[in-house]
Amino acid sequence: MPKEYRTIQEIAGPLMLVQGVEDVAYNELGEIELSNGEKRRCKVLEIDEGNALVQLFENSAGLNLEESKVRFLGHSMELGVSPDMLGRVFDGLGHPIDGGPEILPEKRLDINGLPMNPAARNYPQEFIQTGISAIDGLNTLVRGQKLPIFSASGLPHARLAAQIARQAKVIGTKEPFAVVFAAIGITYEEANFFIQSFRDSGAIDRTVVFVNLANDPAVERIATPRMALTAAEYLAFQQDMHVLVIMTDITNYADALREISAARKEVPGRRGYPGYMYTDLASLYERAGRQKGKPGSITLIPILTMPEDDKTHPIPDLTGYITEGQIILSRELYRKGIEPPIDVLPSLSRLKDKGIGEGKTRADHANTMNQLFAAYARGKDAKELMVVLGEAALTDIDRLYAKFADEFERRYVSQGYDTNRNIEETLDLGWELLSLLPRSELKRIKDEYLDKYYGKVKARG
Repeated sequence: MPKEYRTIQEIAGPLMLVQGVEDVAYNELGEIELSNGEKRRCKVLEIDEGNALVQLFENSAGLNLEESKVRFLGHSMELGVSPDMLGRVFDGLGHPIDGGPEILPEKRLDINGLPMNPAARNYPQEFIQTGISAIDGLNTLVRGQKLPIFSASGLPHARLAAQIARQAKVIGTKEPFAVVFAAIGITYEEANFFIQSFRDSGAIDRTVVFVNLANDPAVERIATPRMALTAAEYLAFQQDMHVLVIMTDITNYADALREISAARKEVPGRRGYPGYMYTDLASLYERAGRQKGKPGSITLIPILTMPEDDKTHPIPDLTGYITEGQIILSRELYRKGIEPPIDVLPSLSRLKDKGIGEGKTRADHANTMNQLFAAYARGKDAKELMVVLGEAALTDIDRLYAKFADEFERRYVSQGYDTNRNIEETLDLGWELLSLLPRSELKRIKDEYLDKYYGKVKARG
C-alpha cells in the first residue's frame, strides 16, 4: 500500500510542497485527496532530501493544507494502448471525450517512451504523398522524417494540417497507414474544425486524436504530445503500421514549458524560455523515425507559429536544429490569395533526395525540381527589378521568367485545401509550367527528359 502523507507545507499557484516523503522519484504521479473525498492528480517535479515539489494537474482551489492528504503511485504517467484507439478522440491525458466507451488497454506504456538506439535507426527513404504539390514536388516528405511547418499567427496552418492528415498516404503499397493528431493548447473552435474535417472525409477511421484545449492546465499541455507519440510508437513498432504524427501548436507547448519553469523559479534562458528547452523538444522530435527489423515507422510534422513572424525566435530556431528541414508559410503569399501560402524557396526537406526518383516517384523528379526552384528564384528577382525599374527595363527573357513566377504561384503552389494531386499530376504540371520557358533555358534537366516531356505534357485537372 502506498503511504499517505499529511505533511503539505505550502501551495504556490500550480505547485505544492510535501515534506518528509520517502522513496519518491522524479516524474512520479501522485493523488491528492481533499477533505470532502474529491481526488486530484499531481506529478513530482523535484525531490530534495525528503521534500517533494509537486505540480497539480487541476487548480488548487479548495485545497486545505491541514486536512488534505497525498499518496504517490510509484509510476510516472502512463497511457493504456490498444488497436481500438483508431477512430477515437481523447483529451490531453488520454481519456476518451467522444462519448464512446473507455479503451480496454492491451498494455500500459510510459508516456516518456523508450529511447531509440541510434544504431538501430533506419534511414528514411520512402516517399509519402501528401497531395500538395509544393510539398510533394519540391520539399518531399519521406517516411520516418521529422518535417516541421513554420507558420505565423493568422496564417491557415490549421487548414494545411487537416489537409495533410486527410490526404497523406504511401503510394504503391498496401501497408496499414494511420494518423495521430495532437492538438496542443488550441481553442475549442479549432479543435472542432479538425475533428469535423476528419469525420467528413472519413479519415477519422485511421486517426487517433488527442485534444488539449487552451483552458486546460499547463501540465496537461506538457503531457499531450508525449501521449500522442506513445500511441504512435505502439501503432508503429508493435502493430507494424506507418504512422504520421501531426502536432499543432508547438509554440503553446513551449509557452507551457516556460510557465512551469517560471513557477519553479528557474533561471530563464533566451527570451524567458528555460535553458533545457532544446533537450525537451529533442525528447519529442527524436521519437520519430524507422527501426531496423521493424516494418512500421513514425513520420512527424510539428506545426508552430513563429512569434512576430521571426524565424530566429528560440522555438523555430531550436526546432530547425533538431528536425530535417522546414515548410515555411508566407504572409506575403497569403495576402495574394495563394492557398496554401507555402514559400517554397526558404522551405527545405533535407531528406528529399532519398525519397524521389525512379521506382519511388518518377525518374525526372530531381531534375524538374531543381529547374523549378531555379526558374522561380530568377522570376522573383525579375519581379523585384520590375518594381524598381519598370517593365520596360527588363529583357524579353526576364519578362518570361516574371510571367513564369506568377503562373507558378497561381497554378502550382495555389491549389486550395481540397485538391488532392497525385505525384504524376504534380510532375506534369511542373513540366507544363517549364514549357513556358525556352528549351535553351532549362539547363538543369537532362536531354532525355526534355525530349520526353518538354512541350508534350498537359497537366490533368
